Amino acid sequence: MEFNNIMKKILAAIIATAFLASFVTSVFADEQTIKGEALCAKCELGTSDKCQTAIRVKVDGKDVIYYAVDNAVAKAFHGKICKGPAKVTAVGTVEEKDGKKMITLTKIDLDAA
Repeated sequence: MEFNNIMKKILAAIIATAFLASFVTSVFADEQTIKGEALCAKCELGTSDKCQTAIRVKVDGKDVIYYAVDNAVAKAFHGKICKGPAKVTAVGTVEEKDGKKMITLTKIDLDAA
């Protein structure tokens, strides 16, 4: 009887570890680093009704705009670029929503001039 309890606990620990490993991998697998020009989607681009951080990146000679999801990182950074664009390096998860590239920022820094 005791052997069965030990085996159940070991099996439960293995399943929990596998689940946690797959969760961590899926959370961080989509994180990307992009470099480009951060600017205000309302003030500079005129593509939004309210101020929002956007990052313009050149891909194959074309502009690609990533719109920052409204989170604490984007809010804290926005004041640095609302009145004028700046070169940045940004890290976050990217997804497409309603035909727009959206980035949920985990980090964004101004690039040195």
